[in-house]
Amino acid sequence: MPFNIPILLTWLRVALIPLVVGVYYLPTHWLPVADRNLAATLVFIVAAVTDWFDGFLARRWNETSAFGAFLDPVADKLMVTGALLVLIQLDRVDAIIAFIIIGREITISALREWMAEIGARKSVAVSSLGKVKTAAQMAAIPMLLFHDPLFGLDLHYWGQLFLWIAGVLTVWSMFYYLRRAWPLIKEKSGNM
Repeated sequence: MPFNIPILLTWLRVALIPLVVGVYYLPTHWLPVADRNLAATLVFIVAAVTDWFDGFLARRWNETSAFGAFLDPVADKLMVTGALLVLIQLDRVDAIIAFIIIGREITISALREWMAEIGARKSVAVSSLGKVKTAAQMAAIPMLLFHDPLFGLDLHYWGQLFLWIAGVLTVWSMFYYLRRAWPLIKEKSGNM
């Protein structure tokens, strides 16, 4: 396993995930709800920034690796899944939208693994549509974690809106990847 700054940042993101979740399990007399929301939001934002920064540094310093390429999306999926599960428990997110987002991530991860096994990973490489979907999620989740109005903005409303946009993009991007992979799926299965 290579060890460099980009991979260290990815590991930091993995380590921050339990903090986003765990802050909501602290006793109220230790940390009131509004402070929990702020703490979880700030930790999530730091984790999201490391997501961008580790990729930037890996490319800039030419420190990309197979392990980094594996760990980075795993960290992203754990971060989003952990936050969505907390938001469901807090009744700030509908389970159906969380299921759509998490289900898509599992489906596309499995598809990418299978495509890599048959030597066709590039046909399901990350697209700009997937990046826009991720950006919508990364905007929505901190708004929903914070939950309270900020500077007159109803962050819960905007977070819900961005999450539903992410949900639509999630389904759209899933069909995009499946459509790109379909000829190979058909060819390898032989009878579809």
